[in-house]
Amino acid sequence: MNMIEKGPAHDAYAMPELKEDFAAEVDLASRWLGGSVLAASDESFGDKESLLTPTPSAFVPGNYGPRGEIVDGWETKRRREPGHDWALVRLGAAGIITGIDVDTSFFTGNFPTTCRIEACGVEGYPGPKALQSAETEWIEIVQRSPLKGDAHNRFEVSDRRRFTHIRLSAFPDGGIARLRVYGHVVPDPRVFDGLTIDLASQDHGGQVVASSDGFYTSAAMLNRPDKARNMGDGWETRRRRDGGNDHAIISLALPGHVRLVEIDTAHFKYNASAEVALSGAGEATPGDDGWAPLLSRRPLQPDTRHVFRVARTSEPVSCVRLDAYPDGGISRVRLWGKVDPAARLAAGYRWFNALPTGQARQVLAEQGVSAEIAERLIAARPLAEESIASFAGLGLTGVKAMLEGSGDEN
Repeated sequence: MNMIEKGPAHDAYAMPELKEDFAAEVDLASRWLGGSVLAASDESFGDKESLLTPTPSAFVPGNYGPRGEIVDGWETKRRREPGHDWALVRLGAAGIITGIDVDTSFFTGNFPTTCRIEACGVEGYPGPKALQSAETEWIEIVQRSPLKGDAHNRFEVSDRRRFTHIRLSAFPDGGIARLRVYGHVVPDPRVFDGLTIDLASQDHGGQVVASSDGFYTSAAMLNRPDKARNMGDGWETRRRRDGGNDHAIISLALPGHVRLVEIDTAHFKYNASAEVALSGAGEATPGDDGWAPLLSRRPLQPDTRHVFRVARTSEPVSCVRLDAYPDGGISRVRLWGKVDPAARLAAGYRWFNALPTGQARQVLAEQGVSAEIAERLIAARPLAEESIASFAGLGLTGVKAMLEGSGDEN
């Protein structure tokens, strides 16, 4: 694999007033999304959990504890026997991985010489023992490659399958400060059927794609699935000295019908936005006149969770523009609603077509599909609504419903 820089930031809307750029990928392993280090071969000098700490690594030389110099990262003991060290990571959001950053910041004489990264896609919540068993299909996505010390070692990933876990192997031992797994969320649409969800959440693949200002903190935090921890864990703009207002644009995880809007100004006590309004668009990249009102201008209170009902719309919304007047801070935005049936259908096929073979077999087996028919379905991928019809008469009603949705009304 070639070492590369992380994909360039982009502004999907190219609106003249926008001043921030946002990356096309998210960190699928982020703790903000629920990522976790399940197990590691050794963590004598530095805890495995530090790999996913959201903040950059920090180090104070000469600061010692019972285990030696205190490090901000995962560090194993000096290996005196054959083999190598490893760590198992469950992604916070399953998806297609586009790049990985193996960050060895502050590890200068004690970093691994090489690393390898494998990934797998599995159903449910297997533990380390099951993941390490022969039944799990591990796929190499970064071949064994050299590492540099005190550096961001970035690797491009070309495999376009959907993964749920990764295994980081460090040869032969040493320290790694942080691990970032960049990519695109591919949600399991089965969990949406019949439910109202936060259509904007990063959990499902929603992204803040642009904002007018992020002087103090970025608008990219608005749609995190958690609660803000402090004033720095939200969107705060500079003080406006003109007659305009700030705004942020959120691309929904899936087009849908928004029913309820939640605007949370938690921790913003003296600098919350005074008012907000929301508009939506069915197009992914609307022009200035492509926005339709969703929520009229409403006053906000500091340090308060606000809930507003939204009038029903006949057409699904793909993205939302939040206007904040005149400036200030908002910690979280939730857009509660149901996925549009057409979007649910497309999401079902996208999800199944991206599954690794082993997980696809498991999914079909749980639907009662015979091994023979399962192999035929898997070989026929990428499946589409038209191609699944060619399997009519084989008792695949459950599979079709799984792929296309239950047909619940919005």
